[in-house]
Amino acid sequence: MANSPAHQSDRILASASQSLANNRAGGRRSIGKRSAELKRQHIGKKAARMAMAVGVIMVAAMTAGLVLNGIGFTGVMVLALSIVAALWFFATFPKMKVPALSALNTGDVRTMVGRTELWLEAQRPALPAPAVQLVDQIGVQLDGLGVQLEGIDPSEPAVAEVRKLVGEHLPGMVESYRKIPQHLRREERGGRNADQQLADGLGKISTEIDTITRQLASGDIDALAVRGRFLDYRYGEGLDAAPQLEAPKAP
Repeated sequence: MANSPAHQSDRILASASQSLANNRAGGRRSIGKRSAELKRQHIGKKAARMAMAVGVIMVAAMTAGLVLNGIGFTGVMVLALSIVAALWFFATFPKMKVPALSALNTGDVRTMVGRTELWLEAQRPALPAPAVQLVDQIGVQLDGLGVQLEGIDPSEPAVAEVRKLVGEHLPGMVESYRKIPQHLRREERGGRNADQQLADGLGKISTEIDTITRQLASGDIDALAVRGRFLDYRYGEGLDAAPQLEAPKAP
């Protein structure tokens, strides 16, 4: 029967499996190893909650069986439905939250890179195709940069400036683009529209990240210090200057 307990159990269990599969995939393709790592940690916590819930339900069922001298067929069906319902709930909730923009440049380097990658992944659907390709490229670059930064004293002023570039200026540029009304993004201003400005800006930041990573890999901390002062001069006047994305004025 369509509404039988067995049918409901199969439906809930199938929904739980699908939800867990979607969560395992992260809901969207990872652009870097750090964001994928955060997603795996999230899935691991979900799996632990699911196992704990099933354990509690089984203990409750065994206790009821001892007290009542058995739970009967109805009890077995209720037990089965309770288990699949718990599996569905903990496979679905809590959903992985997109990090807040203000929280990206916090924590250690590994955390900062992972959060920035997660945030960028969430913005991909709203970006033009050239910018999406650059975001994917930057995700790979951020993994390499993160590895290099982990070997540098975090108190170095240049490291703080590089962290600003990755955790503040990069996402700030994308956020400023998203604030431009969609119908104005293709209107030209100064010979370029907002889509082109975003792609140009992301391309410049991608080049900066590549240059910094190479300098760190070569152990040239003096060059990093010079680059840090340059980044502060170029991008340090605020997110709107990184580089500035201007919304076309409505006619």
